[in-house]
Amino acid sequence: MSLIHTVRLSKTYQDNGVATEALAEVSVTIEAGEFVAVMGPSGSGKSTLLHLLGFLDRESKGEYRFEGERLSLLTEEKLAEIRNRKFGFVFQSFNLLPHASVFENVLLPLYYSNVEETAWREKTERAIEAVQLSHRRDYPAVKLSGGEKQRVAIARALVCEPPVIFADEPTGNLDSKSGQAIMEILERLNQEGKTIILITHETYTAKHASRIIHLKDGAIEREEKVEQRRNAERFVK
Repeated sequence: MSLIHTVRLSKTYQDNGVATEALAEVSVTIEAGEFVAVMGPSGSGKSTLLHLLGFLDRESKGEYRFEGERLSLLTEEKLAEIRNRKFGFVFQSFNLLPHASVFENVLLPLYYSNVEETAWREKTERAIEAVQLSHRRDYPAVKLSGGEKQRVAIARALVCEPPVIFADEPTGNLDSKSGQAIMEILERLNQEGKTIILITHETYTAKHASRIIHLKDGAIEREEKVEQRRNAERFVK
């Protein structure tokens, strides 16, 4: 049984009676423990696909199964429960509380979890340590660099110990050095068993994945294995 399986997944938005198809019959399978990058230009449907896979939106047509369960049959309450237990999200804009400390920002998801309160401090400390920010534990987010803010966002995504991490353009607001550090953290998390689904338009970022799905105009244009890509590049050189 695959972790994620979609069949002709589609999403159409309505705006003042005008229909816009953002995703068109996307069929994809992602296994537990994979590191998959979804690439494409602006407007290709990358973020729409993430929103559907992460239970942040509902499909218009098609089928989505997560761990074998057909999501269209689940209530919003059940989807929220699965999302909280199974998924962590990292976004380009960080989405931190600017005047809250690193510790307070990372702790936040635990308030909405089923984790016993007695375990909150330990889990928060462990997540902060995982991104090497223990020395910034009590700093307010507003005083952190961009790279540090993104590491806090990753720690927050990790604190409930979800098996799946969705990263939507996580290096988009960072310089190349900070971006490389963030990708190394995501790669390490994948090596530790996390499933990583990365949304990006950057080739160097996508190369950290084991498989790249290319989207164009809301549809899958092609897929490729990263090792095959690297081999091809060496051959060309």
